[in-house]
Amino acid sequence: MVQLPADFVAETRRIMGDERYNRFVGAFDEEAPTSIRVNPRIAIDHGPLTILALQASRAGADHSDSQVPWCSEGYYLNDRPQFTFDPLLHAGCYYVQEASSMFVTHILRNVQCSAPALLACKARMVNGQCSMVNVQCSMFNGQCSMVNGQCSMVNVQCALDLCAAPGGKSTALRSVLPDDCVLISNEPMGNRAQILLENVTKWGGPNHIVTNNYPRDFRKAKLKFDLILCDVPCSGEGMFRKDPNAISEWSAQNVEKCWQLQREIVADAWECLNPGGLLIYSTCTYNTKENEENIRWILDTYDAQVLDIPVDPSWNITGSLLQGFNEPVYRFIPGITRGEGLFVCALRKAGSLEPKPFNAKKLALKVLDAEFEKSDVCVDVDYATALKYLRGEALVLPADTPRGIVTITYQGQPLGPAKNIGNRANNLYPKAWRIKSTHLPSEPPEVLKKCKNLKM
Repeated sequence: MVQLPADFVAETRRIMGDERYNRFVGAFDEEAPTSIRVNPRIAIDHGPLTILALQASRAGADHSDSQVPWCSEGYYLNDRPQFTFDPLLHAGCYYVQEASSMFVTHILRNVQCSAPALLACKARMVNGQCSMVNVQCSMFNGQCSMVNGQCSMVNVQCALDLCAAPGGKSTALRSVLPDDCVLISNEPMGNRAQILLENVTKWGGPNHIVTNNYPRDFRKAKLKFDLILCDVPCSGEGMFRKDPNAISEWSAQNVEKCWQLQREIVADAWECLNPGGLLIYSTCTYNTKENEENIRWILDTYDAQVLDIPVDPSWNITGSLLQGFNEPVYRFIPGITRGEGLFVCALRKAGSLEPKPFNAKKLALKVLDAEFEKSDVCVDVDYATALKYLRGEALVLPADTPRGIVTITYQGQPLGPAKNIGNRANNLYPKAWRIKSTHLPSEPPEVLKKCKNLKM
C-alpha cells in the first residue's frame, strides 16, 4: 500500500469525502491507464500512413483497447509498449499522453458562444458531478467549423500555451485550432523548452512557434492573444500514482508557494488576453487552494465568466469540491475517472472578441528553432535501419539515392535528414533527440495497430 503524506491524506479526505477518497486511494492498487493521441495530420501532410492497411490488419482481431471518450484522437491501450522503439512515435504520428489531459481538445470543440440562442448544449452540476443535456454542438462567436467531424473554435487568430513543456497540451491545441491561428508554445525553463521544441517539431502543423520566456515577458512585450492556456506549475498531487517522486517532493509548504505563483502567472496572462478571449486554467493537483480558490480569486479580481462545457455523465468527471463555490469546474480523479489527476476551468474575459491578424515576425521574445534541414528527396527504410538512424548512426542507402540532403522516412513518415555522400549517408538527426539505448527489438511495437476503431 502506497504511503501518502499525512497532511495530504487529511486535507484530501476532507475535501473529497470518505466515499470519493476511498475510491481514489483504491486506484493506487490498479495499473495506471496508458493512452496515446493520434496526429490527425499524418494522412494529410505526408501521404497516407497505410491507414487502410492498418485497419485491414485489425479486421477480425479482438482488441479491448478503446477510445478516450472526450477526445476523438485519443486511445487507451491494454499495455504499455516500448514507445521509444517505435519510429512512428519519433515521426510525430502519435503522442503518448495521459487521457485526462486530452480534455483540452473537448473544451475547444465545445466552448460556448456568447449568444445563448445559438447554443445547443448545456452542462450542469449535480451533487458535484457534471451532467449533460441535449448535446449537439456548440460554437465560438456564432460560428462553427468542422475538423474530423468535430466542432472547432474559429475566428481565433492567436493562441498562447504559457507553460507548455513537454508539449502534450500544445500539440493537442495545434490539432484543434484553425491552421491560420498562430500558436505560441512557451516554456520558461531552458532544458524543458528544448524538450518542448522537439515534440512540437515532430508533431508538425502550421504556424506553431516555440519560445523560452517567463510569463511576465509576454506582458512586458504587450502581446495580445485570443486564447491562453495556463497549465500552471503545481504541487503535482495528480501524478502520485504514476510518479513516486511526486509523493516524496510534496509538502504543505509547497502547496502554499504554488497557489501564489499560479496567481502571478494568471495575472500576467490576463493582461495578455484580448477582451472576449478564452483562458483555460489547469493543474494536475487536487487541493482547492490551487484550484477552486484560484478560480474564485480570478472572478473576484477580474471581469471574468466561467464557462459551462458539456460533458457526459458516464465520464464520471467531478465538479467543484469547495463548499459554497458552484461554478462549473472539471476534476479528474483516479478511481472515479479513467485517467490521472487533473483540474481544469474555462473562463471568458468580458468584452467582445475582435480577432486581429497576429504578426509573428516581430516577436520581442526568445524564439527557439530546431534548424532542421529538409529535402523533398525521401528514402524509405525498414525498421532496423530506422532505429539505426534514430540512434544517430551512419546509413548505407540504395545505390540510386541522389547525393546531398535526403529525408529518411519510415512507412512514408519523415524521421529527419541525412547527407548522402555515396558510400554512406551521414546522420543529421539532432543529437539531443537520439535514442540512447543500444537495445534492438526484432519487431516494431506497432502501437497504432493497438488502437481500436482508429479514425483517420
